[in-house]
Amino acid sequence: MTVAVVLLTIAIVTVVAVLAAAGAGKLARMDGATYPAALTRAGVAFAGVLTLAAAMTAALTALLA
Repeated sequence: MTVAVVLLTIAIVTVVAVLAAAGAGKLARMDGATYPAALTRAGVAFAGVLTLAAAMTAALTALLA
């Protein structure tokens, strides 16, 4: 049960990160950025979402432990 919850959570966080990256890249491209600049912004958004998820996980683990 616990392994399934962890895997599902990882999958959901990854999907949210990909969606945020796609949105950031699309918005950057609509703003007139070049493709490399849009990919860079998308990568930063992806990394930001994953970093935020990791920080929230660490904080919750510290609170619940």
